Amino acid sequence: MRVTYDPEADAAYLYLTDVDLPVGRDSIPLETPANTPAMVVMDWRDGKIVGLEVLDASSLLHPDLIAQAERL
Repeated sequence: MRVTYDPEADAAYLYLTDVDLPVGRDSIPLETPANTPAMVVMDWRDGKIVGLEVLDASSLLHPDLIAQAERL
């Protein structure tokens, strides 16, 4: 798994595969718990979950994951 983080946008992307994926994924916004001001989008390709995009990442992801993420 690879994680990237853009501090300006406070957005992270969790790549759930190391396979290079061509353009064209189905993206589905996920429901978050009540009173959680964030957005999480799950990306699918060929019937498999390939990644998660997390907005407002600094408040939703554990600090050690963000610290280890590749900075964009």
